[in-house]
Amino acid sequence: MSGPHLYDEGPEPLHTGTPKNGNRLILGVFGGTAVLAVAMVFALPLVKGGGDEQAREVTGVFLAALAAGDTETAGDLLCQAERDAGDVADVLPAYEHPGTGEVVGVEEGRLADQESREVRVRWDDGAEATLTVVLEDGPRICGTSD
Repeated sequence: MSGPHLYDEGPEPLHTGTPKNGNRLILGVFGGTAVLAVAMVFALPLVKGGGDEQAREVTGVFLAALAAGDTETAGDLLCQAERDAGDVADVLPAYEHPGTGEVVGVEEGRLADQESREVRVRWDDGAEATLTVVLEDGPRICGTSD
């Protein structure tokens, strides 16, 4: 370039310094992401609760839906095998009982092919039943025994 310059030395090239190495930043970002992923795997059961807690929760919601006559919610909480057994209106009476049901205990399930929990329910009149809860796209009610 020719012409008048503000300084006598002339214009200086803009990028004259030694380039900085960005490997530390990249390694830090990937390392932090990996640590966060591992932490989330261990923290997920604390947030969602264990199998027993999930079984208690889904059974409580199921019993409340039955008591309120909300067959849509109760039907959505049934496992696929129960929904395939027939119309939801035909399946739900097997679970209904007069009065208010309360979860009184949860035990490891007896199903060999699937993780399950056996949830004991007691009604106001003292009657008891056991609901089977399976993990199928979330906890689902999948059978009862009186």
